[in-house]
Amino acid sequence: MAAEAASSTLTLEIERTGNTAVVRCNGKLVSNVTGFFYGEIKPLISETKQVVLDLTNLTYLDSMGIGVLIRLYVSAKPAGCNLQLINLGKRIRELLGIANLLSVFAVVGEDGVKLP
Repeated sequence: MAAEAASSTLTLEIERTGNTAVVRCNGKLVSNVTGFFYGEIKPLISETKQVVLDLTNLTYLDSMGIGVLIRLYVSAKPAGCNLQLINLGKRIRELLGIANLLSVFAVVGEDGVKLP
């Protein structure tokens, strides 16, 4: 998939500080952009100790989007990289809750406090 087509649905802003990469996700994490998303995030796992996915502006997540988050989590664990999700909107939190994934991911609030 071309990055231009992917960017119309999802854009990423990546900021690196030391051993941490913060990725601000804007738009929809849906089936037609999961390859783009994975391709941008996966290299960060081997290059950093912590990847923080800021989902403040993520407006929608489908099953393929959930699948790519799990795939990244599975890649991060053995690499010794901490994958965190922060600033989940109500709908995204509900979807991850329905899939019983809130306990799998390190879900952190705006203030850096781990959420239940």
